[in-house]
Amino acid sequence: MIEAMPIVSASTGLHEILALLTSQLHPDANHKEDLVFLKDVFSEKSIGYLMKIHEKLKQYEKHSPTPVLHSASCLAEDLAEELQNGPLEDDEQELLLLLSTPHLKAVLSAHDTVAQKKFDPVLPPLPDDLDDDLEEESVKIVRLVKNKEPLGATIRRDEATGAVIVARIMRGGAADRSGLVHVGDELREVNGNLITHKRPDEISQILSQSQGSITLKIIPAVADDDKMKESKVYIRALFDYTPFEDKATPCQEAGLPFKRGDILQVVSQEDPTWWQAKRVGDCNLRAALVPSAQFQERRLRYRMKMGSVSAPISPKAPTYERADREDCDNKSAVNGKDIASLRRSFRHRKDRQGSPGEAHTPDANHTEFLIYEEVAQYFPRPGERPRLITLIGSLGARIAELKQNVIAENPRRYGLAVPHTTRARKSHEREGVEYHFISKAAFEADIQNGKFIEYGEYKENLYGTSLDSIHRVLDQNKVCLVDVQPEALKTLRTAEFKPYVIFVRPRIGDGQRKQFGSSSSLSVGVTDDDLQEMKQSAEQMDECYGHWVDYVLVKEDPASALAELQVVLEKVQMEPQWVPASWVRR
Repeated sequence: MIEAMPIVSASTGLHEILALLTSQLHPDANHKEDLVFLKDVFSEKSIGYLMKIHEKLKQYEKHSPTPVLHSASCLAEDLAEELQNGPLEDDEQELLLLLSTPHLKAVLSAHDTVAQKKFDPVLPPLPDDLDDDLEEESVKIVRLVKNKEPLGATIRRDEATGAVIVARIMRGGAADRSGLVHVGDELREVNGNLITHKRPDEISQILSQSQGSITLKIIPAVADDDKMKESKVYIRALFDYTPFEDKATPCQEAGLPFKRGDILQVVSQEDPTWWQAKRVGDCNLRAALVPSAQFQERRLRYRMKMGSVSAPISPKAPTYERADREDCDNKSAVNGKDIASLRRSFRHRKDRQGSPGEAHTPDANHTEFLIYEEVAQYFPRPGERPRLITLIGSLGARIAELKQNVIAENPRRYGLAVPHTTRARKSHEREGVEYHFISKAAFEADIQNGKFIEYGEYKENLYGTSLDSIHRVLDQNKVCLVDVQPEALKTLRTAEFKPYVIFVRPRIGDGQRKQFGSSSSLSVGVTDDDLQEMKQSAEQMDECYGHWVDYVLVKEDPASALAELQVVLEKVQMEPQWVPASWVRR
């Protein structure tokens, strides 16, 4: 606890107040750890010293001090020279030693800088032995201060003249902040060493290993029109990139590593091969290099043609499995036999939307590669229709059950896109609640009219999810939850629906059977082979469709999965999200 503070006067110093506060801290049983921590912090000697320094500076400011002289360093040097010219007493010897210490010299130099108000850096004089070739050229001496960060510039060798040229300036780097180095400048010397005979990689290594002050001799470019304007282009990376594994990058240290799903701000596209970008959310303001979309696509097509990289995987997923989930994935079908038969139906179901056709060799010229997607921030606004919540899941995820639990918790806020079917209505079912029951002829007519986002056949009955059923829920200002096969996302990913895609996958680790353990009714008939198949299903779905996914929900158990999903759904309706730029452009 903290007792009442004693009365302090206006003249009481900060360090005295701190000492009084510390003395009043008496730990009690309820807050012992917190108060002990506070007492330890306030008792630190360094805190007391800082408070005393602060008070001295405040007192000093009140007097509006002015320097007695502007050349304390020169006076100290003259005094030291006088002392050295004659025999020294003990106190004179001590004074000479004191005046010779580097710390005092630095303090006096800082004093003179402030007194003279000369804060600009002092550049070294031009060397007297300039090359004859440089006599008629404008030479610029640039001194930069570089710590552990890269210099922020790349260089190249001019094929015609052999000169070392500044190829690009990285936004936010030391070279960019100085404003003294520009694209096209010719680099002649680094720290007094001639570098015209060195290879660009050797020069880059010299620059990267240099610390502190770096002096460059530069012949400025004829035109200085390379000023870059900060762009507002944002992209979502659809692949992983590691600069140190990329032999094509002009400078590995200047590369920006990123993962699939990272949002990048492209600040310069002047170079058609290497863009400059920053990762959104990073505190580092310096831009780095990423392969341009054109360059990445070009080299992927070349690698694919040469056989060193395979075509993007886009397997033919089962067209429609809602019928399986609705009819088999419920409380009356939770035994191993039903699961095994359901899994077999995944393998044997035929695609009603088209047959895969004959096997053929992929054409590199017509392959769509996953590189970048331009994005923008979408801010949910009151009165707008909610975003469509789209759930996709791998084997064993049981997303229909998860979806039903969300709606049961809050039926006024969440709604279900009621599917259509041609099967007979059961006694307990209601039209428009469990299903829309229609004839086979009507169903096939709707297929021809493009009304279904997906459809399929199960036990000789047709099932499908229509666009109209989604609109009915959204028009009621309800959040519509729909679980579909990933292929359906090609139809749903529009500005009209703005789908937020959640990938649900069961947690299946080595030796881990938590979700399918002995306490679960699903354990009967689920073998290690089944778990391996579920794991492979999740990995394949992530590889093929992960670039469309906004959130991955790893399902531990139904209760925790429901709680996590509810939190995600709240954020989707309240917080801004990155979406394809075409969805927010008017």
